[in-house]
Amino acid sequence: MRIIFMGTPDFAVPTLTALAEANHTILAVYTQPPRRAGRGKKLQPSPVQVEAERLGIEVRHPVSLKDVAAQAEFLALEADLAVVAAYGLILPQPILDAPAHGCLNVHASLLPHWRGAAPIQRAILAGDPVTGITIMQMEQGLDTGDMIATVRTPIEDKTAGELTEELAELGAQLMVGTLIDLDALHPVPQDDKEATYAAKIDKNEARMDFTRPAEQLEREVRAFAPFPGAWFQLDGERIKVLSAHVIGVNGAPGTVLDEDFTIACGNAALRPTRIQRAGKPAMDAAAFLRGRKIPVGTVLL
Repeated sequence: MRIIFMGTPDFAVPTLTALAEANHTILAVYTQPPRRAGRGKKLQPSPVQVEAERLGIEVRHPVSLKDVAAQAEFLALEADLAVVAAYGLILPQPILDAPAHGCLNVHASLLPHWRGAAPIQRAILAGDPVTGITIMQMEQGLDTGDMIATVRTPIEDKTAGELTEELAELGAQLMVGTLIDLDALHPVPQDDKEATYAAKIDKNEARMDFTRPAEQLEREVRAFAPFPGAWFQLDGERIKVLSAHVIGVNGAPGTVLDEDFTIACGNAALRPTRIQRAGKPAMDAAAFLRGRKIPVGTVLL
């Protein structure tokens, strides 16, 4: 098929690669413009742009697709289909209508659950046992289009980073399989009554509140790893927790209970196993404790 690909982060790269390897013709790649990042604040292309350039595909990064000229350029490609994966721009109706088969989205949830910006993190936070990928026919609503194909995977004890990588690969495989005989598939409407909303993660959510149950905090640790990172303060320094275990002991919330850095929560306790100090690389909690003793009875904020 003649495809326009639209995506930006690492999550979208496997789908672009898989489509190219399946011998589809990628007419152009649309992605977010380069952003300044790193200590030198140099302009950095998106992961999708890097992959597109490796594949020798034309890259476009309009600031908006509401512009008539941008829409005309899109239309002139005469695509059979647009494949969208975490692109980051709203697609106006002229864009949705332009390809012969419309626009298909690789969405990282089992729709209609977790429509919106952060479906992977919200599924972990909610304690969902499973999540997955939905290939959806795009329309103007927020992830409301008909479902074409789905695949499931257990969440277990995966972090958001690990689950993102897994779902990216599953989404790539599912999209390629979907396009083998697209006309033979039967889109299924979503049940809006079952919908849940996956709001964008606010950095303020990542501050750990030890009055909450340890089980909930452990989910927060996984949902916010690697970014923005669940954190607490110790002597005025922000400490990120990248992994932790629930321990079946109790105490005053926020209190360090033993030399293994077990922290009492509203119910049970949490023992960090991997942490990161501000501006430092991640390390095992045991290594951190060898260099910095935290007395039993210390209260964390």
